[in-house]
Amino acid sequence: MNLGQKTLLSIFLIFAGTAALKAQQALDYCNNRIRTGAQQTERYVPYLMGKRVAILGNPSTVIGEKHLVDSLLTLGVDIVKIFGPEHGFRGNASNGTEVGDEVDAQTNIPIISLYGNKKKPSAEDLSDVDIFIFDVQDMGVRFYTNINTLRDIMEACADHDKEMLILDRPNPNAYLIDGPILENKHKSGIGQFPVPIAHGMTTAEFAQMINGEGWMTTKKKCKLKIIPVESYAHHMLYKLPVSPSPNLNTEQSILLYPSTCLFEGVKVNHGRGTDFPFTIIGSPAYKGIYDFSFTPVSKKGMSEKPLFMNEVCYGLDLRSYDVRELIKSKQLNLSWIIELYRKSPEKDKFFDRSFSDQIGKFENLSGADALRQQIEKGVSEKQIRASWAKGLTDYKKMRTKYVIYED
Repeated sequence: MNLGQKTLLSIFLIFAGTAALKAQQALDYCNNRIRTGAQQTERYVPYLMGKRVAILGNPSTVIGEKHLVDSLLTLGVDIVKIFGPEHGFRGNASNGTEVGDEVDAQTNIPIISLYGNKKKPSAEDLSDVDIFIFDVQDMGVRFYTNINTLRDIMEACADHDKEMLILDRPNPNAYLIDGPILENKHKSGIGQFPVPIAHGMTTAEFAQMINGEGWMTTKKKCKLKIIPVESYAHHMLYKLPVSPSPNLNTEQSILLYPSTCLFEGVKVNHGRGTDFPFTIIGSPAYKGIYDFSFTPVSKKGMSEKPLFMNEVCYGLDLRSYDVRELIKSKQLNLSWIIELYRKSPEKDKFFDRSFSDQIGKFENLSGADALRQQIEKGVSEKQIRASWAKGLTDYKKMRTKYVIYED
């Protein structure tokens, strides 16, 4: 390559990087136009006065830059205990890691983990509670476990006659309703409900659907009080003020998550063990096939034992992918997983996750047998999507009964 060619290449790379940055900046976020449920303290703090309050929270449970627990204590609310979901109340546990009970060092309030020995509050846990606040940021996808915790707490509140107050937050992927509907035989810790991969609802809307569709094991209904997001609609993009979990640490990862989390169920590393989870994808098997490479390492609080730890992986770099393509299409991106399967020199091992760091098999993530079979048979993306059509139509019709915000 001569000097002129090198100069042109440098200019191209600078332009490409600038274009990617501008694409991100061009996204029209609604943060300045809306108020989350938590921000509207005038609507719920008076209701909490004189009540013994429990809160399910994590680092996303904020008003501005201050944690909701700290804000409510300052306002005189009697918080008697805190409950923590996956990753813990302070968000410092890795994916899938059990979290123990503890006392919050900042407030001395007891924290009860719902991602360890128990999945929902017991009668004893709720004996000194009058009302339960649910305020954690959801991602709008079936395999993000906060909606499982939501259902479990609703069951406990219904069983023990406690009211739940939901302080609603925007769904950063609310524009997206796509994917196969979960089949009952694939219910697991990463999929509990007969909804598509991306369900297009906020937490409060999903809670109403749990109640209305009878998805609690006791078939009871939870008494809900909802503080909706003010001036919000599903088509609005919302930039999360706090990372919702350790491995969703960039806006790019959050918007790619509904598509790239499918790699959790195949023998390909999707960025765990790096600073860029869900935005880079690869395996040692792709050496000589892809130029881009990365090396996963142990990262405390994110991924202690990532797939292919300390091995060079080759594959796709999606960090500068223009996410407006996803938003415009309103579809999951299937091309990446189809491409990596087709180019894999180890196709017989591609869907094999029968080893120690298994999060869940591919069928549990996709929710159905068909998607794996279709990819293996080389079925076109158009045909794959056609197989979802009836399920999505039926789901969207059912969903209309519970939505709070316009699409």
